[in-house]
Amino acid sequence: MTATAGARRRARIGTRLLATLAVGALTMGAAYESTRGDTGAPPPERSPFTGQTAAQGPVLAVKFDNARAARPHTGLAQADIVYVEKVEGGMSRLMGVYSSRLPQAVGPVRSARESDIELLRQFGRPALAYSGVRSALNKTLRDSPLYARPFGSVPGAYFRDAGRTAPHNLFVRPESLLRSAPKADRPTDIGFRFGPAPAGGAPTSARTVRYSSASHTFNWSAREGRWLASFDGAPARSTSGARLGAKTIVIQHVDMPPSRFKDVNGAATPYIKTVGSGRATVLRGGKAYETRWKRASPESGTSFTLSNGQRMPFAPGQVWMVYADR
Repeated sequence: MTATAGARRRARIGTRLLATLAVGALTMGAAYESTRGDTGAPPPERSPFTGQTAAQGPVLAVKFDNARAARPHTGLAQADIVYVEKVEGGMSRLMGVYSSRLPQAVGPVRSARESDIELLRQFGRPALAYSGVRSALNKTLRDSPLYARPFGSVPGAYFRDAGRTAPHNLFVRPESLLRSAPKADRPTDIGFRFGPAPAGGAPTSARTVRYSSASHTFNWSAREGRWLASFDGAPARSTSGARLGAKTIVIQHVDMPPSRFKDVNGAATPYIKTVGSGRATVLRGGKAYETRWKRASPESGTSFTLSNGQRMPFAPGQVWMVYADR
């Protein structure tokens, strides 16, 4: 081989090598971009409602029926926060607050109450799903700083389950409802703190909160590491059959005087006063911790403070807030 032919051969080999390396680099780059962008989701955030890492969406509150005929519940286990509220006749209703996870369907859905407006102001301007209200309360809800989205206001968002009897058969599709409230606020600090359990606390195996016509019991399960809920003496379950409950249960003692509204039978609706201060028992890790709660205004969150002045940390995960008479 002549010197000229050898030079030409080496040039061809060099060109092929550069091309191979270029293709490889492009392939690796494409693979990297594909992997990096596969999820299409923003980086996960830490929820101020649960203390857990999750992408945060707009805040949605859903009013749940809690009559015996309304059980089991659908989608309640996916809520960030579950509120237990007293209503007319000493019955109870539930409210689930969602941001981290949105079930396909939630319910059964029931009516809202005047005090829900004060309670939800701490979330900024969330969306509220409910079946309806007394006619006298309609204007109050419309004028409130909430995205009020009752049954019938958002086509396709609500549906009836033919396997249940009315009025315990109304359900809502959260994603459909939230499309009608695109500016609903994202989660912000509402006063919850999360972290390791503090020293102290009284060993506790069960605690019950009673209204005149409803009871709510929470039994500590060391095996599951959470408090298992029961309503009216029966285990509370989701439609999947799983037991409802949480690692943190807060029993908040508040004033619940009669409001200016009444139900169809003439019974006064309790107004749950969540602004102010008082005592609260926090259940976590098989213990009960006595705290003081304080909420300065409807726009502010609620702090829970131990006797030593330190904020009471909750266990990361779903939190149940149970309102009890003072």
